[in-house]
Amino acid sequence: MKLFDPQVHRWSWHLAGHMVSRAFVLLPLAGGTLMFGMAIYHWVEGLSWTDAFLNASMLLGGMGPVDQLHTTAGKWLAGLYALFAGMVFLVVAGVMLAPVVHHVLHRFHLEIADNPGDGQ
Repeated sequence: MKLFDPQVHRWSWHLAGHMVSRAFVLLPLAGGTLMFGMAIYHWVEGLSWTDAFLNASMLLGGMGPVDQLHTTAGKWLAGLYALFAGMVFLVVAGVMLAPVVHHVLHRFHLEIADNPGDGQ
């Protein structure tokens, strides 16, 4: 393989373009989810907006909460938000990585059969 292969270089920019276009589509979902979590932490638990942002973004990023929760309603809502944020995280990661997986499948010529039940 050559040090600089124009075809590989073109494909890498093509993949990056697909990933950036998907990022712009997913930005409202991630932003809305982050705002929803911030509202829960701010209004139910009484955290400052900065601390609410930290807790909500850590959950949305798959890490976990930072501050201790004190109210029962806050614990329930934060738990439900954690489940929702985890699903959003998986959706965003899956949609962002789909062009890379698609390219890898094409690169190795792995194609899905049209009729998987024919035994071939």
